[in-house]
Amino acid sequence: MKWGYELDFPQLKIGHIMPKIPILQGGMGVGISLSKLASAVANAGGVGIISGTGISVEELRSHIKQARKLIKNTGYIGVNVLFAMNDFTEKMKAALEEKVDFIISGAGISRDMYAWGKQAGIPVISIVSSAKLARISERLGAAAVVVEGFEAGGHLGTDRPMFDILAEVIEAVSIPVIAAGGILTGGDIAKALSMGASGVQMGTRFVASEECDAPLAFKQKYVHAKKDDLVLVKTTVGLQGRAIKNHFTSLISGPDKLKIVKCLDCLKNCSYRFCTLDSLLTSVNGDVENGLVFAGARVDEIKEILPVQKIIDNLALEYAESIKTCQLTLQSM
Repeated sequence: MKWGYELDFPQLKIGHIMPKIPILQGGMGVGISLSKLASAVANAGGVGIISGTGISVEELRSHIKQARKLIKNTGYIGVNVLFAMNDFTEKMKAALEEKVDFIISGAGISRDMYAWGKQAGIPVISIVSSAKLARISERLGAAAVVVEGFEAGGHLGTDRPMFDILAEVIEAVSIPVIAAGGILTGGDIAKALSMGASGVQMGTRFVASEECDAPLAFKQKYVHAKKDDLVLVKTTVGLQGRAIKNHFTSLISGPDKLKIVKCLDCLKNCSYRFCTLDSLLTSVNGDVENGLVFAGARVDEIKEILPVQKIIDNLALEYAESIKTCQLTLQSM
């Protein structure tokens, strides 16, 4: 693409991070957003995120190194590490040692992670679902916050729509605010930025990309999904998660426990009703009927698997058209 549309975007700045377009690709585990997807988004002008969930510390280091090799010009790569995981500290310290551009964390807050980031000179970004959590994060040292609403895929920290929470968080903090959950089009980006967001985070749309690290069967599950194919499931993390219906979601819809062949002891707190990590590994290994397939609330709007660059180009064009339409409407009033 000949860069042009992105010039209409406001500049996102988080520490040293200044991407061409204010789009962060969501950190999706297990094995969904690794070096291939993250580097493709970075090469397209956005910000790539490698999910550290469900991979070893050595694999995380390897993917960070591989992403750097794949990035053609200046590009930004961050790592998503979940506080709820037992290996949170090891993963975070490994990412800091590899000198990633930033760390993003959700499923809890650790006072230490901000101190570690500050000591390493690396921004730490928190995923929040309320103005209260955003204020706490800012006070502890977060460089920015990602506001994730109910429309997001995977584990949900709230039952409130993202745009309702977004306005409250923007008013509550002075650090950059990133809108996430249900962002699918350039028009959605325009709405979020017009409300005062500094950027957006998108996960679901990038799963249905050629470069996504997930298997083709996983991506096709997205493309073929209809609105009524989505279901909320209670996972062993203790939170609800949005997934695409399949044989596995039927099995866990009741109160019965499923037999766990081998406990991976991955969570700080687990209900042990089934193994969330194992079910995610099952689906990313290609068996999308017997594992969890997390997806956002608007997955039914995705009709094809596209290259990341084409997705970014489409978003930029839609954004420019949305801004133009808004300007024409104001002029006619």
